[in-house]
Amino acid sequence: MIGSPSTVGPAFTLDTVEACAPGLVSLYKKAAVSLRTYGLNGTRAAVYLVLDHSGSMREYYRDGSVQALANQVLGLAAHLDDDGRVPVVLFSTDIDAVTDIALDDHHERVDAIVAGLGHMGRTSYHLAMDAVIDHYLDSGSTAPALVVFQTDGGPTSRLAAERYICKASRLPLFWQFVGFGNTRSTQFDFLRKLDELPVPAKRVVDNAGYFHAGPDPRTVPDDVLYDRLVAEFPLWLAAARARGIVV
Repeated sequence: MIGSPSTVGPAFTLDTVEACAPGLVSLYKKAAVSLRTYGLNGTRAAVYLVLDHSGSMREYYRDGSVQALANQVLGLAAHLDDDGRVPVVLFSTDIDAVTDIALDDHHERVDAIVAGLGHMGRTSYHLAMDAVIDHYLDSGSTAPALVVFQTDGGPTSRLAAERYICKASRLPLFWQFVGFGNTRSTQFDFLRKLDELPVPAKRVVDNAGYFHAGPDPRTVPDDVLYDRLVAEFPLWLAAARARGIVV
């Protein structure tokens, strides 16, 4: 994980990605377009991936949707974070794993992680948020962080999840939620609420975004996904810098 924020070239050059992760080259190139579009070209940020490991997610692990998202996040992180690794938190009723995926070891990495886990429980958002916050604080980083938080349903405790988002608004963490599943499901009403929590009545800055990837996330074009992952990040960066949250 990077130690401090700066604005230079991409964390990893195209030649480096071609050498250590040839399967991610196309994703790396598409991520670059979205970063340029939103004025983030050369920005440094830590990148996290949070994965829902609840029982209803089983098919998304089996059909490769989760691995595909992990690859997409790695392709983005190669521009933003210079250590070539993305910390990964898998959660259900509890924290099921805190590990990472790397540019040079991403192939079927999600399957390898999940193979060693047990029961797929419920969806405790707040525990996953707590794990990310602990990891970030323990890292000693002062860089801003983009947390890609994937889920297919609402949390077991809405109050706890909202409390964590509001408290975390004082930290240099931006939470980009990604929904998998039926677009008409009321399960995602809470995420829409989190996205719209008032500032400053509830939180210091708007530190969360949300978009729905639908019932088959693999059909979302890479360029569309990258646009949705980074579109709100520069707005948060500006607000967080204005409040001294990001230096």
